Amino acid sequence: MGLAALGVLAAVVLAFPLAIFFLQDRLIFYPQPLDEAGRAEVRRRFSAEEIFLTAKDGKRLHAWHIRGEPLVIYFGGNAEEVSWMIEQAKAQTPGVGWLLTSYRGYGASEGAPSEAAISADALRWYDYIVEKEKPSRIVAFGRSLGSGPAVYLASRRKLSSVILATPFDSLVAVAKRYYPLLPVGLMLRHRFESVELAPKIEVPLLCLAATHDDVIPPAHARRLYDAWAGPKDWVDLVGAGHNSTDGVPAFWQSIRSFLQESPA
Repeated sequence: MGLAALGVLAAVVLAFPLAIFFLQDRLIFYPQPLDEAGRAEVRRRFSAEEIFLTAKDGKRLHAWHIRGEPLVIYFGGNAEEVSWMIEQAKAQTPGVGWLLTSYRGYGASEGAPSEAAISADALRWYDYIVEKEKPSRIVAFGRSLGSGPAVYLASRRKLSSVILATPFDSLVAVAKRYYPLLPVGLMLRHRFESVELAPKIEVPLLCLAATHDDVIPPAHARRLYDAWAGPKDWVDLVGAGHNSTDGVPAFWQSIRSFLQESPA
């Protein structure tokens, strides 16, 4: 191989990891904004209440609120605009309260998403709703990417229980599955090392794993589940893929039972 060819090969080898490093935010987060017209339609259709609050850095955050007990603080997936959950939550868990939070850049929340911002905002939402509503029980519910802030919140604040749907042990571990030849452990800025926090969390866990999940294979959920210190229940959503969990009857059935049984 000539020097010119070697130079081209070296450039390609270096360019790919550099591209992954600088584009990682776009690979991890897919913001789904919702404009005023869209929010007005959601309010009209579902009689939903909006909450706005200011983060510590001045950014305005947005969430949808359904009143009830216990209160479930919901963290969605990486491409999820959470208002779609309003109808499901009301129909499937009557009487239960929900706070459907929008990450930065999602819904009507300002700013750009990051692990640091999402984690800090999770604490901000918790502190806000505790002061305003004083719910007797608070449950954190994280779906996919949202399992990261849900676990983080459970490690920092008092919860009655945690629900995780298609969760992962560590975003680094998931990235290694996709890019086995890259030093992703050094490259990744948004790590969400939930498996390191799990041994310190003693509240009950409901873990919902999709048996046909080809985005985050169930092995990642199993590692997190095995590391969890508190009481725990594992539910296989048989036949479900990463984005079709809600279509399996066991999904909502398990959530309803878990919310009824979770301690105060």
